Amino acid sequence: MLFGVAHLEAREPAQSFDIVITNGRIIDGTGSPWYMGDIGIRSGKIAAIGNLSAARRARTIDARRMVVAPGFIDMLGQSEYTILVDPRLPSKIFQGITTEITGEGESIAPLNDAILRADQEQYDHYHIQVDWRTFREYFSRLEKQRIGINLASYVGATRVRRMVLGDNDVQPTPAQLEDMKEFVSQAMRDGAVGVSTSLEYAPAPYAKTEELIALAGEASKFGGIYATHMRNEGTGILAAIDEALRIGREAHIPVEIWHLKVGGKPSWGRMP
Repeated sequence: MLFGVAHLEAREPAQSFDIVITNGRIIDGTGSPWYMGDIGIRSGKIAAIGNLSAARRARTIDARRMVVAPGFIDMLGQSEYTILVDPRLPSKIFQGITTEITGEGESIAPLNDAILRADQEQYDHYHIQVDWRTFREYFSRLEKQRIGINLASYVGATRVRRMVLGDNDVQPTPAQLEDMKEFVSQAMRDGAVGVSTSLEYAPAPYAKTEELIALAGEASKFGGIYATHMRNEGTGILAAIDEALRIGREAHIPVEIWHLKVGGKPSWGRMP
């Protein structure tokens, strides 16, 4: 399969392509039913879709009995470390995934010496030499090494909290909260797509709703998203949803709830 999106074009016999994919069932990502057609590739990009039977090409790929579709987007991946080990990410590519969004509460950056020491076992496990402290530096490393898929990341509210408060069950002072907000702002300037939480895993549960509203509000200034693994996915799910919606409402930010579900027999019948 080849992944990408292009508009249907009329037959243009004079065109030439590097590759023409023929006989595939095209699903173009618009919601339309599949249709038969040829796809012309030039310089690594889709240049035309239609009847290209007369077009010149260097190579033909027969996609008979196959589907040709845009690449899939993994909205919650965990490849921020493994992409440094094998930049091709074959486990994603072989599933047709060409874009991954990562950063569930924790994130690859920002990073300080205290977190580096606390998490050293993880870096050692992957044999990763840490040479970044910010998202800008991490993304620069990815660009230099080249990568097999597109990668984006949220800045984790847990990571921001650890940068300022460590792993302790404490509440930030007004000055500390300003420091946390600045870390979110800098991450957004560096290219993060929003702020995220994973509120069932320490030290994330120590954060009160007001703290999360403040951090989400910073991401909102940059057009970001608030994505959350909520505080409760069992009998307390309705209160957890209410909190997520309150954060979105008061921070003026879109909300994404990851893996919306209820767990356990006591929760049967409680799915919103």
